[in-house]
Amino acid sequence: MNSKSPFKWRHYQSEIILRCVRWYLSYPLSYRQVTEMVNERGLDIHHSTVFRWVQEYSPEMDKRVRPYLKLTNDSWRVDETYILVKGKQKYLYRAVDSAGNTLDFLLTAKRDAKAAKRFLRKTLKAIHTSVPRVITVDKNPAYPKAINVLKAANKLPEVVKLRQIKYLNNIVEQDHRGIKRLVKPGMGFGSFNTARRTIRGYETLNMVRKGQVIGVPRGAIKERLVFIYQIFGVVA
Repeated sequence: MNSKSPFKWRHYQSEIILRCVRWYLSYPLSYRQVTEMVNERGLDIHHSTVFRWVQEYSPEMDKRVRPYLKLTNDSWRVDETYILVKGKQKYLYRAVDSAGNTLDFLLTAKRDAKAAKRFLRKTLKAIHTSVPRVITVDKNPAYPKAINVLKAANKLPEVVKLRQIKYLNNIVEQDHRGIKRLVKPGMGFGSFNTARRTIRGYETLNMVRKGQVIGVPRGAIKERLVFIYQIFGVVA
C-alpha cells in the first residue's frame, strides 16, 4: 500500500471504503450484513470486496491512529482471552490501565511465558504507554516468569510490582467483551493472519471510541468520523 495514497487504483471512492471498514470494525456485523447495508444505498458491492478492504485497511488504521493516542497511566491490568481460528483456540493478550484505556494487544498461537513476554515487550514499546508502576494479572504462572525475564534483561525496572489478584483484573476481563462481541458474528476466523489483521482494526477503533485519541472525546461520534477521514487524507 502506498502510505501517501492508500486508495490509489481502487474502484470505489475512499469515503465508501472507509465507511464499510468502519462499520464492520465498529459494530457486530457480518461481511454480508455490511454489504446489504451498502447495497440498499444503491451500490453494488460484494461481501468479498468488503473483506479485502478490512484486511487491507485495518493494519493501516492501527498505524495511523497510534501517534494521536493519549498517554495511559502506570497501573497495568493484563489478561488473555481465546479467539477461534479455524475452529481452534488462539490467544489474544490484552492490557488496559486502571482507567480502562487500552494499552496494547497481541494475538498468539500459544498461552505460555514466551507469549506473555512478547506481549509485555510490545506493550512497553508502545508510544502511548507509561512505564508500569504495578502490573496486575490473574493466577496464570506464565506472567511471573515473563516479568522476571524482562527484569533480568533490564527491559522492565526492578521496582515494578507484580500483583496476582484475580478480582483486581475485572477491568480488563470486562473489556474483553467488546472485542468478543465483534468477533461473534463471524464465528471465528479462517486463518491466523486474517484474525491478526482484523483484530488490529477492532482494537484501534475501540480505542478511538473510548476517547483515547487527543481531541476526540468519548462518545463524540462526529469528531470520531472526522478524525478517521483526516488521518487517511480524505475530506469528510
